[in-house]
Amino acid sequence: MKAVGLHKYLPIEHEESLIDIEVQKPVPVGKDLLVEIKAISINPVDTKVRSPKDKVEEEAKILGWDASGVVVEAGEECKDFKPGDEVFYAGSITRQGTYSEYHLVDERIAGKKPQSLSHAEAAALPLTAITAYEGLFERLSIDPSNKQQNRGKSILIIGGAGGVGSIAIQLANWAGFTVIATASRAETEEWVKNYGADQVINHHNPIKDELNRIDMKEVDYIFCLNNTDQHWEGMSEVIKPQGMICSIVENKDPLDLNLLKSKSITFVWEFMFTRAMYQTEDMRKQHLLLNTISELIDQGIIRTTLNQTLSPINAENIKKAHQAVESGKTIGKIVLEHF
Repeated sequence: MKAVGLHKYLPIEHEESLIDIEVQKPVPVGKDLLVEIKAISINPVDTKVRSPKDKVEEEAKILGWDASGVVVEAGEECKDFKPGDEVFYAGSITRQGTYSEYHLVDERIAGKKPQSLSHAEAAALPLTAITAYEGLFERLSIDPSNKQQNRGKSILIIGGAGGVGSIAIQLANWAGFTVIATASRAETEEWVKNYGADQVINHHNPIKDELNRIDMKEVDYIFCLNNTDQHWEGMSEVIKPQGMICSIVENKDPLDLNLLKSKSITFVWEFMFTRAMYQTEDMRKQHLLLNTISELIDQGIIRTTLNQTLSPINAENIKKAHQAVESGKTIGKIVLEHF
C-alpha cells in the first residue's frame, strides 16, 4: 500500500524529510480496526515528531495522527464498529501513523464520523476536538450541562485561531461561558470572532493590559494553547483566586509555581495521547467523546475548522502542509485527501 514516511529526521526542506514509500497492508487483531484512509489533517505534533534529531529508522516511520475513513476489517474483539462504518480519530503517538492508504486504530479511540461532513471536513477535527474537550471538561472540570451556572463566568483562550482554539471557543460557548480569545492579526481576529469569541485580545501585548482594555480585570479559567513560558506570568496575574489554568504547550524553562500559591490556583496539563499511550482503564472515553463531537457537529452546534485542502496525499503535499504549520501562521486546519 502507498504511504509517506521517513528514515531520517530532517528539516522539512530536505528532499528526504518525507518520502513516498510502499509498505505491507496491516492486518487487524484484537480491538484494532483496519481503516481505509480517505483524508488526514496535519497538526503541530506531526512537525515536532519529524523535527531534526540524531536518529535513524531502519523501518520507515509513518507519521500522522488525524484521519477520517471507512472500516474494511475489524479485529475479533471489536464491538463498536464493523466493516463499512465511517470513522474519524486521532490515533496513538506510539504506533504507525495515518499517512498511509490503510491504518490500524484501536476502536476504543475511534468515533463515528459526523454524517453531515465530508471525510475532509471530518479529518480536521479529531485531535483538536479531543484536546479541546478534555482540556475544558475534564482537566478544568467544567460541566457543559450546567449552562445556568456557567453564565457570567469567563474563560481566556490563548491562541484562539489555531486548530484547538477554534474548537475550544465553540465548546466554551456551548457550555455558556463568556469567551475571550487571543489573536494577533486582522485575519485571525476575524476568524476567532466568526467561531464565537465574545472578546478578542492580542497575546503579543501584556495580558493584564489587554484585559483592562476591554474592561476586564480577571478571568475564571485560562486555556493556554500557545507558548506557556511566555504567558506564565501574565496568566498568574489575571486568573481569579481559586481559578484554574490548563496548558497543552510544554515549557522550556522552569515554571515558577509560587506565582499561583497565594491565589490557590490549580494548574493542569492536557495531552490527548495519554489514554492511548498508557492504555488507561478509561481509554474508551475517547470513543464516547468523539461520538459526542459528531453529534454536536450534526446538530449544528459546532462546525469543522477545515481551512485548506490539498490533494493527493503524497510526500510533496504533506511537506507543503508541514512548512505551513511550522510557519506559525496557519489558521484552522490543513487537510489532505485521496491517495
